[in-house]
Amino acid sequence: MKCEKETMLLYAVTDRMWTGKQTLMEQVEDALKGGATCVQLREKELDEESFLKEAIEMKALCAKYGVPFIVNDNVEIAIKCKADGIHVGQSDMEAGNVRALVGEDMIIGVSTKNVEQALAAQKAGADYLGVGAAFTTSSKPEAGHIDAATIRAICETV
Repeated sequence: MKCEKETMLLYAVTDRMWTGKQTLMEQVEDALKGGATCVQLREKELDEESFLKEAIEMKALCAKYGVPFIVNDNVEIAIKCKADGIHVGQSDMEAGNVRALVGEDMIIGVSTKNVEQALAAQKAGADYLGVGAAFTTSSKPEAGHIDAATIRAICETV
């Protein structure tokens, strides 16, 4: 699957902290019904077996709605569940190495915080960039905050 502009319009990222009374799958299905155009499964606490099981289930749910399914950080899980894509951060596997493992058909996204990282990700074959965080968030407090001038510079450069 190729990364198209239309698939990046409303990119939903999962977070168990916000599930409340619904299951994660119920929330993702609500997001899909509400117009999400891409879904990223972000799991930091699950063991590999549970993560894979959840990824397979979520991949099937996204396929039902014709929406790309992206796995965060874990290249092995992305390959095993036949995800449409993988998103990696700066402390994860480098995008060029990811591309060598997953081939040309899988979407690769890379988190970046400055122009240099954005250029490196683009050169390594990233299909899209995650730039931010533009705002601080309780779901990812370590992300900090990137000012608008830096975001603008990244957009103008790549």
